[in-house]
Formats: sequence, structure tokens, C-alpha cells
Amino acid sequence: MTRRRNILLLTTAIACAGLAFGAARARDVPKVATGFIAHTLCSETFVSGLDPQRDLTETTDAMPGADLLTWAMNLQIDRARKDVTVTLFGIGRSHAVYREGLGCTLEHGQGIADVALPPDDKQPALLPEVAGPDIVAPQSEGLSAALDRAFSEPAQPPYRRTRAIVVMKAGRIIAERYADGVGPATQLLGFSMTKSVTSALTGILVRQGKLKLDGPAPIAAWQNPDDPRHAITVHQLLRHTAGIALGSSLEAKLGSVLEPVNTMKYAEDDMAGFAERVPLATAPGTAWNYHDGNYLILAQLICNAAGGKPADALAFARRELFAPLGMRHVTLQLDASGTIEGSGEMMASARDWARFGQLYLNDGVAGGKRILPEGWVNYSATATPGGWVGIGAGFWTNRGDSFGADFRITHGWPRDAFFAKGTIGQYTIVIPSEQLVIVRMGRSPNWPPDVDGVFDLVRDVVAATREKGKMAGVN
Repeated sequence: MTRRRNILLLTTAIACAGLAFGAARARDVPKVATGFIAHTLCSETFVSGLDPQRDLTETTDAMPGADLLTWAMNLQIDRARKDVTVTLFGIGRSHAVYREGLGCTLEHGQGIADVALPPDDKQPALLPEVAGPDIVAPQSEGLSAALDRAFSEPAQPPYRRTRAIVVMKAGRIIAERYADGVGPATQLLGFSMTKSVTSALTGILVRQGKLKLDGPAPIAAWQNPDDPRHAITVHQLLRHTAGIALGSSLEAKLGSVLEPVNTMKYAEDDMAGFAERVPLATAPGTAWNYHDGNYLILAQLICNAAGGKPADALAFARRELFAPLGMRHVTLQLDASGTIEGSGEMMASARDWARFGQLYLNDGVAGGKRILPEGWVNYSATATPGGWVGIGAGFWTNRGDSFGADFRITHGWPRDAFFAKGTIGQYTIVIPSEQLVIVRMGRSPNWPPDVDGVFDLVRDVVAATREKGKMAGVN
């Protein structure tokens, strides 16, 4: 395809967007597209240590239609200043800045809030070590074959591009493998797996009596009883039933740049403030609609309850969740206003994502100490009415009779499985009946649903660990 034809296609696409969605929305397209690329490359170059060109290729290949825009982008990665700038024909410019310990933040020309990184108080972990410093080889031939298949690539695209797999049984790693350039300490973007962590932090505040699930959420902009948003509860935000009119965050493809939720994420300094100003699309509690705005508002509530300052929120997360679990390779990234980007930008090593899953396998307890409220794990894994993908309060779930749950079960997942899920191939899967936590990280398209190999991975690991257990019983 010639450059001239590409320019024509791009111009036509933006013009059509203007007709279909309005000029303001079309104007956001370049900013959203460049913002996603700038932030992702900044995070995975300066936090993960990945090769940016490989990262760009793998990320855009996993997003259908993205090449219609990315071919026209100009990328500048300044390793001295540790920032990334992406432009699109001069009609869109995004700038992501790295700060030590805080990851990357999109800077929109108004500056970035100064945030003091709280000191590490060397709090001891309550969970036992999941493994030693060396990579744990699969403990059986069945597990080795499972990882072989998970890392194999089809002859033709779409490709799996698996980056990391960790399998834990009863709190110990029994198999792990990493792609070139990735290791046990490499922090990887969880995307929407971040929502599960935001849900956990919300639960801790509920246990402490600082937040309530029911009753009006304590958002200043909604306190007028005549405001229909006054009725929104924390419970509804957790379950995506608040009714806020921000579009959808379910898919990662070219058309996603037109969703207002992505204008919020890639063109706004204060993401939660933007979400809090948006009117309702449906009455609170009446309809399910998955979008990132719900969890950005929860992140603001967490900050307020933790003390009101960004450093308070970061210290709270470390003290109450990460340190007790022994999660030492974690970065909570912020928006330009200093609020944790609680919907999709947390980075952690695959082992640390597994430690997080272990907390849920342990019913919210670590080392005999209750971290999450009694019943919170069950609440999180209980299906939300109307959530056709099978989703609870911050976790996807196989409970209930949703299309998604039934689909996964017909593909070999146990009925009691629930999981954190991030776009383009991120999973932390908890299977209580098997005492398993399975983490899979990569860059795979969201469709078709079997392209990332996770259906095979879960089936293979369950079968291999059951067989190993039978052999141990015989011996």
C-alpha cells in the first residue's frame, strides 16, 4: 500500500468519524491513538526494560486495524530524559514521562502533579516465598508440555506472543517460563487486571470502615440529592452498573479510539474528575456496561479515604496489600493529577500477579492475617446480573449462567474459576477446587477467543497437576 493511499485512508477514516460521532469526538482520535502508544511504550521501555520497537510491533499487531494509524506515527524515545513523544501527522501529539518508582504519566501541556514516592518501610511479607531466585522448571512432563504449547506460535497470524507464564499450586510455583527479555522480576502491564487490584483496595477500606458498599458514593460532585448520580453506590461502581455515559472498554481495536472513555484516559489530566462530570446513560443499578471510568472513580475514592494525597494512596496500597503479599516488583502508575490509574495501568512481575491471585485462593487471608473482608472473595466472584461476559466485582467469573461463563466451561475451565483479566492477553486465574493460580501475560488479539492459548493452558495445567497428584498418591 502506497504512502499516498495510506494518507487518504487515514483522512477518510477521521472524516467519517466526524460525521458519525461529531467533530469533537473525531478531533480526539489522534490524541487517543498516540496517547495509548506513548504511554505503553514509555511504561514497557523504562519500567519493563523491553525493546520498544518489538513492543510496538507486538502491541499494535494485537489490536485489529491499528496499523491504519500507527504507520503514520512518528515516535521519539529519549533515553536520557526518559520520555516518549508520539505524533500523528502533526494533528495529534502525546508525551509520556517516566519518573522513578511512579512509572509513566501522560503529560498534556499543563504539567504533572508532584508526587512524593513513599519510602519503603521494609515491611515483612506474610505470604511465604513462592519460589527461590531461579526460574522454576516445570515439575512434570505434563506441565512442560503445557508450557511448550502456550509458547508455541501458529504458522500464520494472529500470533500468541506469550511473554510469561507462572503456575502456582497450593502457594508454590511449580512451573514458569518467560520470553526473551522477560524474567521473574520484569514488571509487565496488567491493563485491566488493575481493576482487580483496585477492587481489593476498595475491599480493604470496606473492612476498615472507611468506605461502604451501599449508600451514595462520597463523590463531591454528586452530593446534591437532586443529581441523579447521587444514587450511585460503590457496589455499582465495582460491578459496572453505575450507568455513567462513557461508552465501553470491552474491546481493543481501532474503533475504540472513538469511545469517550478513551478521551478520558488519553486526553485528560484528571481522569476521575472527567468521569465524575459525565451524565448518566442509564439509571444507577439498572444496566451493566463495562468501562474504565467506574474504576477511575474508585481510585479517587481510595485516595480520599487513604488520606487525600497521591502519596497517601501509594503508601496505603503498599502497606495494606503489596507488602503483606510479598509483591516487591510493582508500579502503580498515575494520571497527571496524581490519581492512581486504577482501571488499567498497574505493572507487576508475573510472580507478583500470582501472589495477588494467591490472596484470593486463600479467601483473603495472608499468613493468618485477614487482608480482605470476610466474604469479599465470594462477593468478588459472584456474577453481576446482565454481565454477559461473566463478571463479578473486579473479577471475571465462571459462576452463574452468563454466556461468557458457559463458553469458558465448555472449553475446559472449571466452574469455580474466577480471574483478573487485562486486554490483549493478560490473566491471573484462580481455581479453588484445584488449589491453582495461573498467570499468563502476552500480546494476543482479543478475538478469536482461543488465539492466546489460555483455554489450552488451563486444560493442560489442570490435567497435569491432577495426574501428578494421582502419582504422588500412589507413591
